[in-house]
Amino acid sequence: MDIKKVLLYIAVVFVLYTIITSPVQAAGMVQTGFEGISSAAKGVGEFMTNLIR
Repeated sequence: MDIKKVLLYIAVVFVLYTIITSPVQAAGMVQTGFEGISSAAKGVGEFMTNLIR
């Protein structure tokens, strides 16, 4: 088997296990992830705006 497939399967199993055993913590992790992505996008937008000025 390819090592990438094995790591992908392990990651999927871990995510499913986390969601099933502690859905509140999993939701918190997802929220934190989206907040991070949102902050990064905002930062890129501000950078581009300042670059154009």
